[in-house]
Amino acid sequence: MTFNEQILTIITAIVALQLCRWVAFVAFPAHKPIPDFVQYLGKALPSAVFGLLVVYCYKNADFFGQYHAMSEILAGVAVVVLHRAFKNMFISIGVGTLLYMVLVQKVFVVV
Repeated sequence: MTFNEQILTIITAIVALQLCRWVAFVAFPAHKPIPDFVQYLGKALPSAVFGLLVVYCYKNADFFGQYHAMSEILAGVAVVVLHRAFKNMFISIGVGTLLYMVLVQKVFVVV
């Protein structure tokens, strides 16, 4: 990618991000109530997104392979336990990710 193409890509990303932010204020002005459907989506979508993340994380796990997906299972259990203990998403996801990476690269190494 040339320098000009890089600059154009960055400008395009900035404009798209700002456009997305401004559209929300235009679509839902402060003096009008938020529609019920949008309020429902605000309550329902976070759970749905986390459900999709769980499915995505386990979709390629090899449960019948050499280590029976132990790195994925242990990291997933660690995320749940840490989240229940600390109620902090950043700690649970961060430590779970680090644990998974250590398990995959140092403990359950496929030869």
